[in-house]
Amino acid sequence: MITEWLPDALSPALALVFFGLSVVTSMITASLGAGGGALLLALMALWLPPAAIIPVHGVIQLGSNAGRASMTWHHIDWRVIGAFLPGVILGAGVGAMLLAHLPEAIWQLTIALFILYLCWGPPLPKGILGPVGTFCAATVTTFVSLFVGATGPLVAAFVKQIHRDRFRTVSTFATAMTLQHLPKALVFGLAGFALAEWLPFIAVMILCGFFGTWLGLRILNELSDSRFKRWFNILLTVLALRLIWQAAGSF
Repeated sequence: MITEWLPDALSPALALVFFGLSVVTSMITASLGAGGGALLLALMALWLPPAAIIPVHGVIQLGSNAGRASMTWHHIDWRVIGAFLPGVILGAGVGAMLLAHLPEAIWQLTIALFILYLCWGPPLPKGILGPVGTFCAATVTTFVSLFVGATGPLVAAFVKQIHRDRFRTVSTFATAMTLQHLPKALVFGLAGFALAEWLPFIAVMILCGFFGTWLGLRILNELSDSRFKRWFNILLTVLALRLIWQAAGSF
């Protein structure tokens, strides 16, 4: 029976709802570049135990982003990824040593304002978008993601500044987020979170995410770069405003 491989915190009906949400949110990210992971995180926060939200979401997003990266691998900007990876390692290492409760509202507000700047402000200087800037962005966002799990839109907005081609944006972002979510299972496992009981649920969520990604890439193929950029900016703005709203409610 389905209940035998579900964690105690999930009923079969709720698990089915999440499987459907995995399809929809993966489709959103694949077609519009970002947003699905943040939406899934917000919905998980409504029903999952607080201690499970970030680690379970992180492993699901690892699988979802890895699937999207594998489907678009020939568009990946490996120079960006080469600069991103060392920052991920450093950010995860520092975060693992400082895993504790931080003022979430401050992080949310800072992330939201920077996303709005990246979407609607003047372009960042080319020096910031180079290897050093990418390394710094990876370090900071990986560190923060261990605590608030909401840095995907920020990484997406940063990658958008580097690339104008929609497929290059989606594929490079997916690869960057695969690397960023990879340390979470290890870090939270070492911190004592019992991830094993969630693995069957996570596996099905990832499979559903593959189907959603396939649908989303078909939609992306029909969009022009200009339409993609417009919808991408609108979606990121909505996510930034949501973070500001959450931050305001915490003060």
